[in-house]
Order: sequence, then structure tokens, then C-alpha cells
Amino acid sequence: MTQPFDMEEGRILAAEYALGLLDDAQARAFEEAMSTNPDLRDEYADWATAFSAVTDGIAPVVPPVSAKTAIDTVLFGKPRSLWQRIGVMPALLGAAAAALLLFAVVNLGLLAPAPGPTYTADIAAEDHSLVVTASFDDTSRTLRINRAAGAARDGRVLELWLIAGDNAPVSLGVLPDAATGDIIVPADLVAALDGGVLAISDEPLGGSPTGAPSGDVLAVGPITAL
Repeated sequence: MTQPFDMEEGRILAAEYALGLLDDAQARAFEEAMSTNPDLRDEYADWATAFSAVTDGIAPVVPPVSAKTAIDTVLFGKPRSLWQRIGVMPALLGAAAAALLLFAVVNLGLLAPAPGPTYTADIAAEDHSLVVTASFDDTSRTLRINRAAGAARDGRVLELWLIAGDNAPVSLGVLPDAATGDIIVPADLVAALDGGVLAISDEPLGGSPTGAPSGDVLAVGPITAL
């Protein structure tokens, strides 16, 4: 390249140099020639400008982050996680989690049985034409009613009463038409369930109009604590 050459050859070399097609030795020789040949520098500048204009209409695209990850995986293999590099940490974390779970079970009562009914009563007529089981859940103050036999007469309802000792009966409400249902016991009557009696009377629609049983008492049953 230190020897003179015609400009046609120089023009071709300038284009190849601009495109990066020359090997290292050829590129160094061409650069040396450009340092002393202004016409050669102009040729290179023209080619570089022309080639750069080819990409002017192409919008730049930012490669996704996953592209670098994929390239790194090909070059260096799949990266190991921090825990894999540390090695012993998964075992330690597993042991800590097991200890925490054991603490919660023992000290917080996580394995304690679910709360069940605290009182129950079998309310039945002497001839068993009406049989109702009532189970009370102290947590929700709910009296669960299960009517196994019997039903209210047409145009009448069955009303449930709580009798505590020698006190007058207190209405707990009309039994649901369905065989099963729930009755919420007022908070001030919960204590009266202990040792009390449940009774069912025959009443007009809407319940007793007097606040006391006005019809026949059809069934009675003592309340038993569980």
C-alpha cells in the first residue's frame, strides 16, 4: 500500500474499508495510504456517507432484555441462582420454615379441633309425631334446627320457647318451614341455655300474639351441655 496505485483501485479499497471487508493487514495499509493521500481520504468519506445513508430510513430497535439473557446462556451456560451458588441456604431455610411451622402448631393451637356445638336438645312429642333436634354453637350463638318428624298444620306455625328454671317461657322465634334451619339466640339468653328446657308450641301465623305460648305445647326437651 505504500506504493502508488491508480484511483480506481483506491476507490474500490475505500469502499471495502468502509464496509469493513479488509483484513487487518489490508486495513492498516489502507490507513497508511490515506494519511498521505487526500484524494483517498475523500473517497473513503464519500463511501462512508453513502453507506450510512442506506440505514437512515430504518427505525432503531431496542433489543429485549431476554436477548442478552439468551446470548449469555449460549456463551456461559444457564446462570445459577443466588441460592444455588450459596448451596447450603436452601437446606437452612427449609429447616427454619419447619421450625416455624412447629412453633405455630404447638403454641398457637393450629391443630386444635374446630369448635362444635356446646349444647344440644332433643325436643319430641310423647307420640313422636314431632321430633326436633337443636344444637347450639356458642361461637356464633346459632341454634341449628333439624326437624326429623312432624310439621305445622295448615295456617299455623311452630314456635320455639326457652324455659329457664321457674321463669316464664321466652320465645326464640318461629321454626323455619324447611326441615333444617338456624335461629340466632340473643346474647342475653345464652346463659339461660345451661340447664334450661326447649319447648315447641302450635301458634297462629307470625307467632304467639301474647308473648307466651297461646296454643298447645306439642314437644318438650331438656338442654344438655356437651
